[in-house]
Amino acid sequence: MISRLFDYGCRRASSVCAIALLACSASSALAQTTPTLDANFIEHDQVGPKLLFRETWKQPPHTGPLTDENRRITPEALTNPDLEMRLYGTDASNIQVTQHNGIPDVWMGFTNSPVALTLRHKTAYMNLTQLARVRWRTRTENLHVLHPVVRLADGRLLVGSQTFQSPQRRIVGKDVFTGTFVVSEITFEDQRWFLLDPTKVVVLREVDNPDLSRVDELGFVDLMPGGGHGYVGCSNVSWLEVYADSHQR
Repeated sequence: MISRLFDYGCRRASSVCAIALLACSASSALAQTTPTLDANFIEHDQVGPKLLFRETWKQPPHTGPLTDENRRITPEALTNPDLEMRLYGTDASNIQVTQHNGIPDVWMGFTNSPVALTLRHKTAYMNLTQLARVRWRTRTENLHVLHPVVRLADGRLLVGSQTFQSPQRRIVGKDVFTGTFVVSEITFEDQRWFLLDPTKVVVLREVDNPDLSRVDELGFVDLMPGGGHGYVGCSNVSWLEVYADSHQR
């Protein structure tokens, strides 16, 4: 009886020692793998993709004075030879190339319908997943907002839920407000996406989890008609930069 109790006690003591050793080992390993949480600690690197392309604009060639008619956008307004332009909307031909503070921009003030403009890289599909970004300089007046637009490799045109609107400032000495040009970023995996009618440019049903790894075109949409010249409803886009990986066509 005493022998059995002694044997049991030895086995129990051995088990306790083994558990203690495992605990010490785990604690030591954790201490070795857990970094010190100080001001220099970074949880994980976030290295986004490099610049894929940048587009500014230029005044298309024209004859005679630079009238509203001569400001209408054409494919020759592009400055990047790797890109093609696509227009959507019944009055998209009235998008104009203007200039503010010495910087060219496209202006949707004369459009009598919702309009969208997209850019297509001639040799590459855009991968807009993960850390892909677009930086752009925009301005909106009054209640106008801009949304991102993509055309997928399967041909569907989608509009994103992310909106961009300028801060409005009062014009000194006049009872009007005007939008300010701002530089901002478009992200892609943190928003909802909806089908966009390519002719009427109206929003249709929501699309769940669209494949953004092979995007054919990228651009923007103003879902409101323009108000004309002056401090009325409109939108401008000065330039945009696309930071994304790509796939060869």
